[in-house]
Amino acid sequence: MRLQLWDTAGQERFRALIPSYVRDADTCLIVVDVSLRSSLEGVDKWLDFVRESRGQDAMIFLVGNKSDIGEREVSKKELEEYAEKNRYPYIEVSAKNGSNIHLLFRKIA
Repeated sequence: MRLQLWDTAGQERFRALIPSYVRDADTCLIVVDVSLRSSLEGVDKWLDFVRESRGQDAMIFLVGNKSDIGEREVSKKELEEYAEKNRYPYIEVSAKNGSNIHLLFRKIA
């Protein structure tokens, strides 16, 4: 199995490149920074973009990052409910300490 990861960090300057990444993607991770409410507010835009590019062909995971911090602007419950409502798997990770990263990639594989 081969995994390629492309991280655009949600930056608009990469917007023109994203279709070429998404076009052949089997899985897309929509990552929410749980310490920033604005990160959650952009999720619908990214989900719409993936759906427009891939239809129902790509599996989408909603990922809450920075689960290691104590001060959150987006609760775990809120993200779980959003994921359940939209039928996306949800997992919380910490890129800083590696929590649940291996689990996430096992689920993707």
